[in-house]
Amino acid sequence: MESTFSSPAEAALQREAGAAGLLTPLADLDRVYELQRVVGFVRDLGCERVALQFPDQLLGDAGVVAARLEETSGSKMFILGDTAYGSCCVDVLGAEQAGAQALVHFGPACLSPPARPLPVAFVFGQRSVALELCAKAFEAQNPDPACPVVLLSEPACAHALEALATLLRPRYPDLLVSSPALPLPEGSLSAGAPEPLERFGRRFPLAPGRCLEEYGAFYVGGSGASYDPDLDPDLSRLLLGWAPERPFFSCCPDTGRTHDEGARAGRLRARRRYLVERARDAHVVGLLVGTLGVARHREALAHLRNLTQAAGKRSYVLALGRPTPPKLANFPEVDVFVLLACPLGALAPQPSGSFFRPVLSPCELEAACNPAWPSPGLAPHLTHYADLLPGSPFHVPLPPPESELWDIPDVSLITGELRPPPFRKPSNDPGCSALTPRPQLELIESSPAAAFLCSRSWQGLQPHLGQTPVTGAVSGRRGIAIAYEDEGSS
Repeated sequence: MESTFSSPAEAALQREAGAAGLLTPLADLDRVYELQRVVGFVRDLGCERVALQFPDQLLGDAGVVAARLEETSGSKMFILGDTAYGSCCVDVLGAEQAGAQALVHFGPACLSPPARPLPVAFVFGQRSVALELCAKAFEAQNPDPACPVVLLSEPACAHALEALATLLRPRYPDLLVSSPALPLPEGSLSAGAPEPLERFGRRFPLAPGRCLEEYGAFYVGGSGASYDPDLDPDLSRLLLGWAPERPFFSCCPDTGRTHDEGARAGRLRARRRYLVERARDAHVVGLLVGTLGVARHREALAHLRNLTQAAGKRSYVLALGRPTPPKLANFPEVDVFVLLACPLGALAPQPSGSFFRPVLSPCELEAACNPAWPSPGLAPHLTHYADLLPGSPFHVPLPPPESELWDIPDVSLITGELRPPPFRKPSNDPGCSALTPRPQLELIESSPAAAFLCSRSWQGLQPHLGQTPVTGAVSGRRGIAIAYEDEGSS
C-alpha cells in the first residue's frame, strides 16, 4: 500500500545527489569561459581576492576554472555556488563575505545594477552557432528585404550576431543588431553621439527618428525540439514587451529550425491580464523580497506598499529567500503574492498548479492598483521594477485622493461582481494630526490576517508556560516522517 501512494521510505535515504552539470572538455575551457579576458580583468584591477559566481548547471566546471585562474593570475579565487535568490543576479553580499575585491559572473545574467559598488565581469559563454543554417532560416522567414528586423539572441550566442549580420546585410539593409547591456566604462561614448536605446537587458543602436516598435525580431537561441521557451525567462520578457503587431521568430543555433512565437506571446499576455484581474480582486497582498543585491530594491518596496495602501489593500512584507510552494502555503490568508526581483527572477518559470496563490510581477500590481495606468493595449509590459519608480520615463504617478479616477465603477472579470472604490477616511482638516477623544472604545480598523487566523480551528503551537510539568529528556522517534521505526512495515 505504501508504494501505491508514495515512494518507499528507504528511497529518500538512499537517494544520491545528481551531478552538478555536464563537464566542458578541458580543451574548450579557455574559449567557453574566456579565461584570458578574465585574467586581464583581474590583473588590470590588481585584485588579490576574486569571487567566481557559477549557476547550478556550471558548477561541474567551477573547480577547474578556479584552479586555472589562480595559476595564471596569481590571485586567490573563491567559488560562490549557492545564491540566496537567483543565480542571474550578482551576489554582492556573498562576495563581501569572502572579502573579494572583484567578482566574475559566469552564465546567464540579468545585468541588473548591484546595490553596492563592486567591479564585475560577465562571462556568458560562447555557444557554437551554425551561421549558414541561421542565415537561410532568416531569409525563409523574412522574404521582404525592406522589412526592418532586429537580431536577438540568448546570452551565450551574442558573440555570433555580428557575423550573422555580415552574411545578411547585403540583402537586408534595414537590419539592427542588439548587444548585451554590459556596464559601459567611463568615456566610452563619444561626445555628441546618440546614446543607444537600452531595453530588455540589451542595447539597440537605433538611427535618429526610429523606434523599436517598427522592427520585427529574429531570436537565436534554444536547443531544438526538447527546448521549452515557456521555461526561458529571458525569451518571455522579450515576448511580453515586444510590439504585438510585429513578427517574432526564434531559431535554434544548432539546426536552424525556426518557430513563430506569436501564439506563445499571446498566451503570455493573456496570462498576465488574468493576473492583473486577480490582483484587483485581492484584499491581502504579500510582497516577497526576492533580491537584496539589486539597486533601488528598498525604494521599490516602499513604492509597492504605498501603491497597495492607496488601492485600499493590506500588504505584508515577506523575506523568504527563493519562493517555493511549501513556503508560500504557510500564508493562506494572502490572496496574491508579488515577487520583487530582477527581470529574470520575476518571470522565472512557475509549474502549473504548484503555488497555492498566484505570484505576480510588480508591473502587474501597478496595472491593478494605479487607476492612472494606461489600458492593456497601450501600456508597455515592464519587467524591471526600476521602470516603475520616479525618474523613469515609464513612471506613472498615483492620482490625488480627490481624483475621480478612484471612483470609476469597475467590475471583476473573474467573479462578475462590482468592485467597491478604495475606502477614504474623511478629514475636515488635512493638515491637522492631533488626536481627538472618543466617547467610547470602538474598533476602528481590523486586520484581515488576524480575522483569518481567528477563523481557523488550529492556530499554531501553544507554549502553555508554567502549565507543563518538568520531565527529563528521553530518546525520540527514529526514521523519517513517512515511516518511523516503531510503526512497523504496514
